[in-house]
Amino acid sequence: MRKRLYEIIEAAQEDDKFSAAYDWFMMAAILISILPLAFHKVNAGFILIDRITVVIFIIDYILRLLTADLKLKKGAASFVLYPITPMAIIDLVSILPSLTILHGGFRLLRIFRLLRTFKAFRAFKIIRYSKSINMIIDVIKMQRKSLGTVAGLTVAYVAFSALVIFNVEPQSFDTFFEAFYWAMVSLATVGYGDIYPVTTVGRIVTIVSSVLGIAIVALPAGIITAGFMELLREQSEAAPAAPAADAAESAGEQPDD
Repeated sequence: MRKRLYEIIEAAQEDDKFSAAYDWFMMAAILISILPLAFHKVNAGFILIDRITVVIFIIDYILRLLTADLKLKKGAASFVLYPITPMAIIDLVSILPSLTILHGGFRLLRIFRLLRTFKAFRAFKIIRYSKSINMIIDVIKMQRKSLGTVAGLTVAYVAFSALVIFNVEPQSFDTFFEAFYWAMVSLATVGYGDIYPVTTVGRIVTIVSSVLGIAIVALPAGIITAGFMELLREQSEAAPAAPAADAAESAGEQPDD
């Protein structure tokens, strides 16, 4: 019973209709739950939505906790370790801000009103139920070394550009943080215009920083695209292999005389 429950709430076989229905149901609940965040005023309808969706999230959290050993495969320790896993923390943070609505009479729970801002975390719960997002996460994991190298290069370049402009044009940048902020904005070619160089040398540094920034910003996109295409190719090659293996196994089984 618990195993079947685990297969439904977690990613199961492609043809598992109950698991697919559960995923779609949870995605709908998540999207509906964050709908009130788009409005400043709270009305009775939004409160009702919050009450219903938080009950759904609490049930989902309890079900996942009850099947934690099947997910983490660490025996009884799984029930202790599961609440501190990243997705479980996101689940809990998305639930806590609504407890004041369900239990308004408890003064102690009023402190959770400070956490209402974290209701936006409900949007991250959708990661668990979206196969496309999970594929992107897998690609990032596959390309983590390359992306880490690019991230290191980016930080080094921004720090170097900030150091150069901070010394070339000290009258425009009071602190190194302002120079670092300028370098990051220039790297991204955003150009807010709130901090900018006024000397010729400073503007030349800005031109060079912006041009090189385009190349650095483009690197992660190319790495992720290449990894995504590689993952799709591996999946397309693995898909026909499974039926072929099953057919070969069936052909090898001969009935007893």
